[in-house]
Amino acid sequence: MSDLFRLELETALKAVRIASRACRSVQKSISPETIAKQDQSPVTVADFASQAIVCKIIGDTFPKDAIVGEEDSQELRTPEHTSQLDRVHREVELTGVKGKPADICSWIDRGNSPGGVERFWTLDPIDGTKGFLRREQYAISLALIVNGKIEISVLACPNLPATDADDQNTGALFSAIRGFGAKLWSLDDENAAPQSVRVSGTARGSLARFCESVESGHNAQDVTGKIREILGSTATPSRLDSQAKYGVVARGDADLYLRMPTKATYSEKIWDHAGGVLIVEEAGGRVTDMHGAPLDFTQGTELKKNRGVVVTNGLLHGEVLAAITTATGG
Repeated sequence: MSDLFRLELETALKAVRIASRACRSVQKSISPETIAKQDQSPVTVADFASQAIVCKIIGDTFPKDAIVGEEDSQELRTPEHTSQLDRVHREVELTGVKGKPADICSWIDRGNSPGGVERFWTLDPIDGTKGFLRREQYAISLALIVNGKIEISVLACPNLPATDADDQNTGALFSAIRGFGAKLWSLDDENAAPQSVRVSGTARGSLARFCESVESGHNAQDVTGKIREILGSTATPSRLDSQAKYGVVARGDADLYLRMPTKATYSEKIWDHAGGVLIVEEAGGRVTDMHGAPLDFTQGTELKKNRGVVVTNGLLHGEVLAAITTATGG
């Protein structure tokens, strides 16, 4: 492990592990009635609790670091949301992180940096909110960006099987330090040694195993369908929510993940990708936009200079980019 970012990685692992406890606690409370009513309140509570925990732990250790998070506490501070704040406070304290309701709001707001500075963290406290509400896949994504480069990242996937062969024990925690490979940790056992992860060796598009978003609004699935046809891939795509797809590609359970834009004006948010990108790259894969350009994390909260996201095992990248060009006409 690099001594340069050892403390950052240890702190990030601690933060997402504790945040995962809060998320799991809230998710267990989701009933079939909650799902049927499409009640968003559980994921809102978990979002706030997760961001509060991560921002407090990062902020306490690195008080000068900016954090670009997805949430702010403006709504929580209003009188009509007192009961919601009380529940967020309760869930945070159940993890052992102590503070008053006002502290919770302050911790959440540590994540309100606009980004674009020399050194900052970016956090998605719950990536895959609909998966969370279905009691399926979601992720807690955290990355440290220095001078536009992701230097460390951690990705907690509480409902992802610990290994592809083990669907009984869930809780996968991925990490990476630039230049030092990608690791897979137990989410629950802090004393367990991490395992190195490596992308697949699939080198022909016709054999490629895709993973895609469950929600069609997140990806132009008609375009990815054309790309599969051009490649000659007949395998049924695996569909799962969140940046867990990055973890699945990194450990070789799938060969590629495409996020094709559904709107011409849409720019991806940095927190939707930063946690996963370095993990795939350090596992031997490659991540670019649909034109083959690296993702640019210097433009604030959005990937304004990029269109789409292409995540592969590296061996397939050129063939996939060519298929995208054919499928999209440019």
